[in-house]
Amino acid sequence: QVQVVESGGGLVQVGGSLRLSCAASGSTESIHAMAWFRHGPGIPREWVATITTGGATYYRDSVKGRFTISADNAKNTVYLQMSGLKAEDTATYQCAVDAGGDRFDYWGQGTQVTVSS
Repeated sequence: QVQVVESGGGLVQVGGSLRLSCAASGSTESIHAMAWFRHGPGIPREWVATITTGGATYYRDSVKGRFTISADNAKNTVYLQMSGLKAEDTATYQCAVDAGGDRFDYWGQGTQVTVSS
């Protein structure tokens, strides 16, 4: 079992920046990758970015060049640095963990990001 807790959301103006954090605990030795997803009113959950334990990173096209996913393995924490935020980035951001099943089995509760114009 892996527990996942996100933090760092908030209200920011268009063009601003935020950094989200995702702390994993429990059976962290089983983690293969961690990812961020987001969903909003009327918008189904969509994948945002992934980082593997080997350090490989992947992003959806709409956030490339604006978002950066990184990890502090010693702290079992993953970060999502978001800059150049747009109104369409407004969503609840959830962190998820792939613990070796080639799917994201463990999810956090989410943290709200609101980008205002």
